Amino acid sequence: MIGMGTLLNTAAIVAGGLLGRFCGRLIQERHQSSLQNACGISTMFLGIAGAMEGLLKAGEGGAISSGHGLFVVLCLTLGALIGEIIDLEDGFERFGEWLKVKTGNAGDQGFVHAFVTASLTVCIGAMAIVGSIQDGLHGDYSTLAVKSILDLIIILVMTSAMGKGCAFSAIPVLILEGGMTLLSRLIAPVMTDAALGNLSMIGNILIFCVGLNLVFGKKIRVANLLPAIVLAVIAAFLPLSL
Repeated sequence: MIGMGTLLNTAAIVAGGLLGRFCGRLIQERHQSSLQNACGISTMFLGIAGAMEGLLKAGEGGAISSGHGLFVVLCLTLGALIGEIIDLEDGFERFGEWLKVKTGNAGDQGFVHAFVTASLTVCIGAMAIVGSIQDGLHGDYSTLAVKSILDLIIILVMTSAMGKGCAFSAIPVLILEGGMTLLSRLIAPVMTDAALGNLSMIGNILIFCVGLNLVFGKKIRVANLLPAIVLAVIAAFLPLSL
């Protein structure tokens, strides 16, 4: 059944949120702070590991060399400029505020932060795009099934530490993956190996930024860096070596 992967992923995030909410009630506030830091550090290292796959490569004799530095700088700086002009972060937060009121959580001061942080964590990455395209073209939801398990664990931990707003990250996942599944025949030709490699590299850098915010407080407007992912895909089709 086409679309099953999106439904599984959405359900897994909701389940993780419910389990995390139950677990969060059993954990003292000081433990929740430590849990949030642990989640942030884990997210940072996941982002570093993913980004290094694109930035570092093994040469002859096992020598490690780096590359794509200019590519990363250009994508992030231009993406940040576009994102700040559009102000995607404000859009995310306004949607979070609307959700907070509509779901009866107006008194939850951390709802919006939890929603935005969790949404960025589970939406950014190549698995969502590759899995959605596979689901739409061939009805193969195996990639999204694996992502569902990972997201369930991530959202469970994040909800325990940050609150119920994390569970509502299921909504942007449903919209993003569902939309890409429906448009998979249009998206598939664009997502070449080079484009997916670029997307994964920049996406993992943004995931690292999400981790930084979890550990040190909101220092980076990560949603305003999202255009960098689009620029990374476009760069794969330019006759340039950066």
